[in-house]
Amino acid sequence: MAKIDSFFKLVHENDASDLHLLAGFQPIVRIHGELQKVKFRALEDSELRGMLYEIITEPQIKFFEESGDLDFAYEVPNLARYRANYFMHKDGIGAAFREIPEKIMTIDELRLPQVLKSFALLPKGFVLVTGPTGSGKSTTLAAIIDYANERRKSRIITIEDPIEFVHQNKNCVISHREVGTHTKSFAAALRSALREDPDIILVGEIRDLETARLAMEAAATGHLVFSTLHTIGATKTVDRLIEMFPTDEQEFVRSLLADVIRGIISQTLFKRIDRPGRIAALEIMVATYGIRNLIRENKTHQLSSLIQTGKKYGMQTLDDAIMELLSKGLISAEDAYLNAIDKAKFKSFLKRIPRDFTEV
Repeated sequence: MAKIDSFFKLVHENDASDLHLLAGFQPIVRIHGELQKVKFRALEDSELRGMLYEIITEPQIKFFEESGDLDFAYEVPNLARYRANYFMHKDGIGAAFREIPEKIMTIDELRLPQVLKSFALLPKGFVLVTGPTGSGKSTTLAAIIDYANERRKSRIITIEDPIEFVHQNKNCVISHREVGTHTKSFAAALRSALREDPDIILVGEIRDLETARLAMEAAATGHLVFSTLHTIGATKTVDRLIEMFPTDEQEFVRSLLADVIRGIISQTLFKRIDRPGRIAALEIMVATYGIRNLIRENKTHQLSSLIQTGKKYGMQTLDDAIMELLSKGLISAEDAYLNAIDKAKFKSFLKRIPRDFTEV
């Protein structure tokens, strides 16, 4: 048992999501979105370095010392997997760990909208799950892939950096590939995946133009492709994806995206007030003919109107999702107001309006 495993046991037992270890500081955990110091002494650089190096290989140590950064996954048997990042800072070495539960929660257990099940059963197309870092995108994607794993007989390939949720073969055959370990890049793995008889491809993140292009081309050639972007809302997601490309390519990319897009799920995570924990509010865009036409004609500013009126297709705006959580007493009025798009809808729920200097 590695010395650091005792910290992971502490994380797991306290239902924490993250562990932060920095030279010169006490260990810190994040519980339900808030950072808390662990009752432990400040860690010296040499002590922490020895602890962190114990769980990585010599090639990883060499890479880290040359680059100053390292991403990988670490598993504590019978406990959990952890997404890890090592980095250098002013006082020495540092590390951040995110716990990845062994059990993959289902769409129903996560209380996610039922339309996500329909995305899992699509024959082809491009589906994006978006939101800020730590908003639960990986958890949502894992639930969708798990549903496909149970209900389909398909070949699934996941490409991640690092591998997070590990799916066991149910009715599907699943291969997990890790960037940096099993392949050089997302783009290289995507090219290879097209020769591996896939039905579904999960790309952990759209990080660059080449990955975006290959993901859309894979969807256009008859595959179902899932991926993530760090954007908020369907409109900003479409605009961001197109803006990744040079100006002279954007018209073609807009047309390609309109053809392949099947849905955008954009989520924001809230602290619960009814009990400890967090819950997601989801904006959902289903790519109907009208939605695809607006994308093709560069009228993305009108997407929110169609999402608002598309409830019969399973669509919902972020504000409607937030309002539902607020009306059920699951989140605070202050959080609802600060995260809403149309803040005026939420003013009546407030005793006083929190000041947000960015709105001035």
